[in-house]
Amino acid sequence: MDATSILKLHDLKKTPGRIAIIKALQVTAKPLSENEIKLEMAENYDRITFYRNIQTLSTAGIIHKIVVDNTMVRYGLNCCEAKHDHHVHKNEHAHFYCESCQSVVCMEQIRIPQFNLPEGYKSIDCDIIIRGKCEKCNH
Repeated sequence: MDATSILKLHDLKKTPGRIAIIKALQVTAKPLSENEIKLEMAENYDRITFYRNIQTLSTAGIIHKIVVDNTMVRYGLNCCEAKHDHHVHKNEHAHFYCESCQSVVCMEQIRIPQFNLPEGYKSIDCDIIIRGKCEKCNH
């Protein structure tokens, strides 16, 4: 599905920045940092607009944010051809961080289990980051 169709499906305005962010994530098919997205966006990049668009796309469930540590954040594209419960989708899988090449990969095959929290507690978010070496760096 192209970027314009994804925005239309989520009733979002078609803007050059939003289209550029989605296209950047589609081209690489892996989560990217702000700088990596910035390179793909070229003249469509503006820092303030970038963060507004990231927030809008995240709230709509089009992308998800992956916080690797307090200095590294990546953004991943959710599959928009799947069922549209994106707010659940972003929390359903783990992410792998390669300590060598610093790539981040969505590990769709590793599902995050549902936790039974004690009474009075409410879960808002759950992230699992697996750290190690990717298959390319491990050889």
